[in-house]
Amino acid sequence: MAVEARQITSSRNARVQAAGVKGELKATRALIVTADDFGLHERVNLAVEWAHERGVLTAASLMVGAPAARDAVERARALPDLRVGLHLVLADGAALAPRAHIPALVDHEGRFGNNMVLDGVRFFLLPHVRKQLAREIRAQFDAFEKTGLTLDHVNTHKHFHLHPTVLQLILEIGRDYGMRAMRLPYEVSTKPDARAGAPLWLKPWIAHVCRQLDQAGIAHNDYVVGIAGSGRMDEATWLAALAGLPEGVGEIYCHPATAGEGALSDGMRDYRHADELHALLSPRVAAALHASGAKSGGFGDVFPAR
Repeated sequence: MAVEARQITSSRNARVQAAGVKGELKATRALIVTADDFGLHERVNLAVEWAHERGVLTAASLMVGAPAARDAVERARALPDLRVGLHLVLADGAALAPRAHIPALVDHEGRFGNNMVLDGVRFFLLPHVRKQLAREIRAQFDAFEKTGLTLDHVNTHKHFHLHPTVLQLILEIGRDYGMRAMRLPYEVSTKPDARAGAPLWLKPWIAHVCRQLDQAGIAHNDYVVGIAGSGRMDEATWLAALAGLPEGVGEIYCHPATAGEGALSDGMRDYRHADELHALLSPRVAAALHASGAKSGGFGDVFPAR
């Protein structure tokens, strides 16, 4: 998998050079450390603040329609070096647009469903559903713009932008809001002898998504770490990942939160949020990241302006 990550990086660099784009990424290895679900709960927001000020966290992905989004924005404004992106929610969460504007997308409480396969088919086949989906995506971009924060990147809850219709709409709408970077959810194994990482059947589609992003002029990472270990990115997992970090631009993403009673959502009942926060604050993780020689920051830091 490390070899595959290098191949993706080499291919991207070749396309950049062929296009005559100046200012290619100078470092051979860079790492973006992102906390997802910023705004979901004040426990998440506090963890993001601590992990950025005292640990290795460089970026956060904001759920603009989540219950604690306003608190997240206030904290982000006080953290000028924290790079904040848009975490589009199109499944398993509350919509931002009024229910009357997107009735085909949400239930009577204004929430998206959990059946992403069924919703994906409807997005692809039904024009009126696509129209409402575009309306919701634009509403979330618009809400982010109104925060006044700089848009560092865009990704989606549960990586729904791997769906062709969702990706196309994000690329079209994101252009109106200055979107420059997106997450490529391509997981690699950091252990040469491991069989983890993206399944073989997904690789052709990942290559297609790369081409779509490149053609649209959208910067993206070469690989991620955090899909297989979602909710369990503890110190040991971090140290193993950093020990085998591939070349290219990587993103390690996680879901930190301070300790508290109750799950943050039904889908997070087995998440070890406090362990993930501990890893981000760990001196051992910070030392390993420094020893890797990877350039760190948000997407806007590791990718030069074009």
